[in-house]
Amino acid sequence: MGVHSHWGLQFGRLAPGPRNLITDVPGVQVGHCTLDEGEARTGVTAVLPHSGNIFHQKVPAAVEVFNGFGKSVGLMQVTELGTLETPILLTNTFSVPEASAALITEALAANPEIGTTTGTVNPVVFECNDGPINDIRGRGLRSEHAEAALAAADADFSEGAVGAGRGMRSHGVKGGIGSASRRVAKYTLGVLVLSNHGQPEDLVAGGRPIGPGLAEQLGAPSEAVAEPEQGSIIIILATDAPVSDRQLRRLARRTAVGLGRTGSFMGHGSGEIALAFSTAQTIAHIPPQEPAQLRILGDEQLDPFFLAAAEATEEAVISSLLHAKADTTRNGEPVPSLADLWPSIPNI
Repeated sequence: MGVHSHWGLQFGRLAPGPRNLITDVPGVQVGHCTLDEGEARTGVTAVLPHSGNIFHQKVPAAVEVFNGFGKSVGLMQVTELGTLETPILLTNTFSVPEASAALITEALAANPEIGTTTGTVNPVVFECNDGPINDIRGRGLRSEHAEAALAAADADFSEGAVGAGRGMRSHGVKGGIGSASRRVAKYTLGVLVLSNHGQPEDLVAGGRPIGPGLAEQLGAPSEAVAEPEQGSIIIILATDAPVSDRQLRRLARRTAVGLGRTGSFMGHGSGEIALAFSTAQTIAHIPPQEPAQLRILGDEQLDPFFLAAAEATEEAVISSLLHAKADTTRNGEPVPSLADLWPSIPNI
């Protein structure tokens, strides 16, 4: 089962992969670059679908925007064409241009024909606002930091306040990077989140409504909605199952089920976006003369994957909170760790 055994939490009934990370999907790698210099407390996280030339060997992909309060780039072409042709970068809101530049630089270096004998490249970058902890106006993150995250990509990676998660907050505590995976027959489905959303009183962990006790512990107001929801969460889903971009969008939609299980209601000022991709087969940039044939599962076979998407998302969100260490805002206000607070949360 998907279990954070140290906390006595269980998330659903499907078995996780060996790492319980998105990188249990064969070929997927994740890398971080964390910037922690003075008031610059931010970073970049890279997700690579495979280690080859992604521009020439694209992967099927789809995007689902649940609430579009965000400044991501590249989503329009993914939605239109159903493919991903660069790695995915996650960062803070004002560092999207630098992250995009890093993806373009990498693609140009590997593909000298881009912009000359073939088209341009579509970089995909997601963001959350880490301004309360990070000096976001200082724009300390540079394209070389994004390049470092790409270079650091590996099957093993850290969760919590690392990479893009360095400056994030969620449900009144420290947020950031979280991940989980599930096995579905001979396939694997994995999820990675960047959590920067939610109110303390709404948090649910493994079916336990710990929010009221957490809010009490934090001294937060007891009203149903203490303040407007202005956070965001980015959800990346990967699978090695042979599915089409249309089916990937259906999978992406089910991540909202897992998000809802943790207490999110997707407020007006919050941005919730999911991107799903499959590594089962690639799509050549230069199409063959003969029609390409893609293998896809029947829609009636997707239910276990829908369940896996919900379970892995739910666990990834809570994992991001339990792995993140305590911090302070730029104004010196404490941003506690859920792991530190856990033993003293009332009625847990």
